[in-house]
Amino acid sequence: MNHPNLAQISTQLESPNSRDRMLALASLRHVSAEEAVPLIKKVLDDPSLQVRSMAVFALGIKQTPECYPILVRLLETDPDYGIRADAAGALGYLEDARAFETLVRTFYEDTQWLVRFSAAVALGNIKDPRAREVLTQALNSDEAVLQQAAISALGEIKAVESVDDILRFAQSPDWLVRQRLAEALGYLPTDKSISALKYLEKDNNSQVAEAASISLQRLQESSNPV
Repeated sequence: MNHPNLAQISTQLESPNSRDRMLALASLRHVSAEEAVPLIKKVLDDPSLQVRSMAVFALGIKQTPECYPILVRLLETDPDYGIRADAAGALGYLEDARAFETLVRTFYEDTQWLVRFSAAVALGNIKDPRAREVLTQALNSDEAVLQQAAISALGEIKAVESVDDILRFAQSPDWLVRQRLAEALGYLPTDKSISALKYLEKDNNSQVAEAASISLQRLQESSNPV
């Protein structure tokens, strides 16, 4: 594959056509992080929300030391909640433990559920066990998507102490919540987890049942390593 022409991409990022700018950003996937980030920065304040969103996401993929402070600034100050949510998600991709305090503060203080959802998911992605308290509180949210994010993240940080907290969702009317529970329990090796997964294996939703079977197999394999 030919190496993308950086000068051409840079010019395309200045096109008056937002589709051209999005195509230019997409072409950066074949460019090193060190070469891509200066180009991504050119459109972080783009008039098109789609272009901005794509640029913020790219900072989570093309990782350099510069990305972390840029994403924190966007998360803390950007007036558009969609961009703040993108920034939280990108911070999760960085898997940088420095983001912990910022993400927790965002979860507690941001008024938009989408931003809080992204912060909860990111807390799981950075796998910091200190997130257990805020994620346990997120289980009490009225928003089912926040409950889903918290359950998944508690599994990702392997918060075995939270098994009792998430088991109350085993009979949730929302099958996606039950599926997230089944997936999370696969990372939480306790007798209660195994019992719950055997129950969820019989769920009337095939995706929940399949997730429970996979998690049971994971727990069995982890307890009986080859």
